[in-house]
Amino acid sequence: MSQPPEPEQPPSPYEPPPGGQQPSPYEPPPYGDPYGPSSYGQPPGEQPPQHGQPAYGQPSYEHPGQPPHGQQWGQQPPYAPQVPYGQYGPPSPPGGGGGGGTNVLAILSLVFAFVFAPAGIALGHLARRQLRTSGEEGAQLATWGLILSYIFTGLYLVFCCGWLALVIWAGSDGSNT
Repeated sequence: MSQPPEPEQPPSPYEPPPGGQQPSPYEPPPYGDPYGPSSYGQPPGEQPPQHGQPAYGQPSYEHPGQPPHGQQWGQQPPYAPQVPYGQYGPPSPPGGGGGGGTNVLAILSLVFAFVFAPAGIALGHLARRQLRTSGEEGAQLATWGLILSYIFTGLYLVFCCGWLALVIWAGSDGSNT
């Protein structure tokens, strides 16, 4: 395929100027570099690549329908930056891949185990039922919420029964009638 004719360009600094005068090798050519300092290393007569355009033979990483890379000011890069070895990366977005975050009922089960244990038991069982189907995390939280809720409920019942027995024993005057 033929290329369109190139516009008239100044002579190359590598060719001797017309008229037989030889310029000093220590002075820049009198007409200057037509492409500025970015054209060094380019063959004579070839234009350097413009900003945002790949050089000849280099792949373009642009997607159709999107502006060129040079026009994406203020946009976040499409990938997460790499973190040093041994550190955790950025958290995954909620709802994306792997079933999401921790089950809220599992967290509440563990909290209510210390606040009001019977509610912790109910929330723990509801959380376990949801975890079987949703794929969320939090199975250990729900299990520990159930265990602690049952322990605290048992201790509460023992305390209440002991206190009631103490009140009945203290209320009796010691006489059998």
